[in-house]
Amino acid sequence: MRMARAVRTMRGLSILAGLWTTVAAGQVTVVTASKVHTMDAAHPVADAFAFDATGRIVDIGERDRVLAAHRDARRIDLAGATVVPGLIDAHGHVGNLGYTFLRADLVGTTSKVEVIERLRASARDLAPGAWLLGRGWDQNDWTDTAFPTAADLDAAFPDRPVWLERIDGHAGWANTAAMRAVKRDLGGDWQPDGGRIERAGGRATGVFVDGAMALVDAVVPPVDDATATRALELGMRAAVEHGLTGVHDAGVSLADLRRYQRLADAGRMPLRIDAMADGDHEAFDWLCRAGLYRHPGGRLGMRTVKLYIDGALGSRGAALLAPYSDAADTHGLLVVEPAKLRGIVRRARDCGVQVATHAIGDRGNREVLDAFEAALGTTGGERRWRIEHAQVLAPSDLPRLAKLGVIASMQPTHATSDMPWAEQRVGPERIVGAYAWRQLRDAGTRLALGSDFPVESVDPRLGLYAAATRTDADGKPAGGWRPEEKLTAFEALRGFTLDAAYAGFDEAEVGSLERGKRADFVVLREDPLAIDPAGLRTLTVESTWVDGQPVYERAAGRSTAR
Repeated sequence: MRMARAVRTMRGLSILAGLWTTVAAGQVTVVTASKVHTMDAAHPVADAFAFDATGRIVDIGERDRVLAAHRDARRIDLAGATVVPGLIDAHGHVGNLGYTFLRADLVGTTSKVEVIERLRASARDLAPGAWLLGRGWDQNDWTDTAFPTAADLDAAFPDRPVWLERIDGHAGWANTAAMRAVKRDLGGDWQPDGGRIERAGGRATGVFVDGAMALVDAVVPPVDDATATRALELGMRAAVEHGLTGVHDAGVSLADLRRYQRLADAGRMPLRIDAMADGDHEAFDWLCRAGLYRHPGGRLGMRTVKLYIDGALGSRGAALLAPYSDAADTHGLLVVEPAKLRGIVRRARDCGVQVATHAIGDRGNREVLDAFEAALGTTGGERRWRIEHAQVLAPSDLPRLAKLGVIASMQPTHATSDMPWAEQRVGPERIVGAYAWRQLRDAGTRLALGSDFPVESVDPRLGLYAAATRTDADGKPAGGWRPEEKLTAFEALRGFTLDAAYAGFDEAEVGSLERGKRADFVVLREDPLAIDPAGLRTLTVESTWVDGQPVYERAAGRSTAR
């Protein structure tokens, strides 16, 4: 068979280092593989596809036919590999992920002692008096699960201000030096709107929940433009190294959108970003004035506003219809009054903007559904409005999402991270409507899956695994936690591809491998739909491709993105 200037793989799956420039120069490239899962219902499996120099798929199907139709094409032979559409995380925070590489990383700490150890190591690189910032602590992982206090930090850092975000981003832990910088008396019994200052004897203990975090955030020195841009680049690089070709960045300021635009103009965006305007800042105002935005390069857009109704379950900020089962004195927090939410939602409707609202508790979810229904009635499906997390739902509200055409943007690893304590928070009756992927999907709700990184790992393989097994890394509990809510591996893969693309209005471009769509794909050593679901978390990502160009290659041990 004649194949001019053919490019073949050597030693199984390792792609030739010279492939990057060779493919970029070619007019048509044919990729052959052991199997291609297209996520196209009409033609779900193939073993070859071709894309042109613009990065669009021009042919897909059976190997011999595709090769015969493109005899002069360059060829990439991925013998033994499986190709899937590019994975899309429907809810992540790219800049925050990047900052985890620039600040103290507290994820996985098992005690306050370990937190202090990591903070001491991070502080060595700081100038005297500079704020020590970090993220990732979770008191639920400690032997003492009570909230920490400023005193826990003061012994090690009596003079340097310390401010540490909880892993969910819905609480912060400050030392006394940081609290002294706040230009308001933190004592007494007053509380900020949509937030809570933890106090003992009328004195702030050092933990600030949801809206109260703004008191400390306001006095943290602002990040310079170069550092903020670097955070975006680091976050995007980490994403492609784990097989992501797209991210819905949930809550982007206008300043960060401008940074993304400069990166897109310079050709320095290795994946697609669907940026959601931060509803509390000027990005939403700009979006309403300027209209839906799409960068001409096709890798950046903004058409969505990200809103909040409540906090998080781990910090007892999620708004519940009845008190917390393990804290009878609180129902959680509404970070926005329902009347205000309805006004913002109506404005988004009138601007033609998609709404994506964070809701975790059963009251939070009900308030969002009520606001959506008031704005759109029962004919809002074409608007593709979304609930981000949809974590705890009252039984009567479960079918409402499908009825209203609301997308459930959910994160499978939240369930496996929260399962040790979630039922303690809400009790045995309410837990039935929590992390209810199967109930929602069977009711007709479309599930767009993601991770909420850096709250969870950016690695989508962990999401696939959690969705299909509902177990931790050790396969516990046996059979899965509340196994009736499992998804199949196919359903999980669809949630990270075609359904995530649909949630971003991108299904005509990405999400499946079909003629006319972008050649965004991931090369895997294993077949995710043929192995035991227990193996999903250890799938080997050989390479990640966007627009027919490799942006990550495992054999080289590096990202090829600029």
